[in-house]
Amino acid sequence: MSERVEGAERVGFIGLGLMGKPMARNLLGAGYPLTVHSRSEPPVDELVAEGASRASTPADVAAASDVTITMLPDTPDVEQVLFGADGVAEGAPAGSLVVDMSTIDPIATRAFAERLDDVGVTMLDAPVSGGEVGAVAGTLSIMVGGPDDAFERARPLFNVMGSTVVHVGSAGAGQVTKTCNQLVVGSAVEAVAEALVLAAKAGVDPARVREALLGGFAGSKVLELHGQRMLDGAFEPGFRAALMAKDGRIVVTAAERLGSPVPAFRAVAERLEAMLPAGRGELDYAALVTLLEDEAGRTVRIGP
Repeated sequence: MSERVEGAERVGFIGLGLMGKPMARNLLGAGYPLTVHSRSEPPVDELVAEGASRASTPADVAAASDVTITMLPDTPDVEQVLFGADGVAEGAPAGSLVVDMSTIDPIATRAFAERLDDVGVTMLDAPVSGGEVGAVAGTLSIMVGGPDDAFERARPLFNVMGSTVVHVGSAGAGQVTKTCNQLVVGSAVEAVAEALVLAAKAGVDPARVREALLGGFAGSKVLELHGQRMLDGAFEPGFRAALMAKDGRIVVTAAERLGSPVPAFRAVAERLEAMLPAGRGELDYAALVTLLEDEAGRTVRIGP
């Protein structure tokens, strides 16, 4: 158990999944008094054994906290936790801060911030990038939307969970940035998969092709990390395809509402959706390559 930081704000954390649990653990390890709640009890039990306090509802978390952090799967989950029965809005004292670190709809996020403001609570949207590895290591990229003073208040917490923290703009700006991030990353994963399968189909070693591409303009973290996953056939989820498909829907929906064209990404979003009925939604989204392998013919396999 870590020594408590004198005068540290009390932190609540709701949502202890693949990302949330290590993020909450890092805050606990940094000495913040922590109250936790999640739909699944085992991660709550783990953190309570390490020194956190348990709360039975989101309202109870908020009542015990100066800053309440949510890390949840989708927009309806965040709305329910914030505004449903026994939700955060019921328990949060005036002057407290809510930080939503989920990846959700940016337009809904702006509405959530307004609703919380009506009860005297400030909201930041602070989605992250970096996957489970970054969550465990405390090296996430955190993109933040909301008021300047609220960002400065939350900055010490962000610095525990991430190594790149950028205040992008007003409410919803963090989610807009994450939407852009998922557009770029999803498109890049599909492009890498297509390139490696094309190499294999042509009878050229895809591992050698990846090695050559890494030294030029095609080089990227996606080619480096996810390209290697594809070569190794290592699809244990760092980020599940089902969640990336959800993010793809957010990208397309936001683009439609804003009248912003995303023609190339629409095709990627369709590919992500195709992972779900194929039974691959629980795999890492680098497994997009398996769809291409199947379409290219069963003899084409870039990995083991």
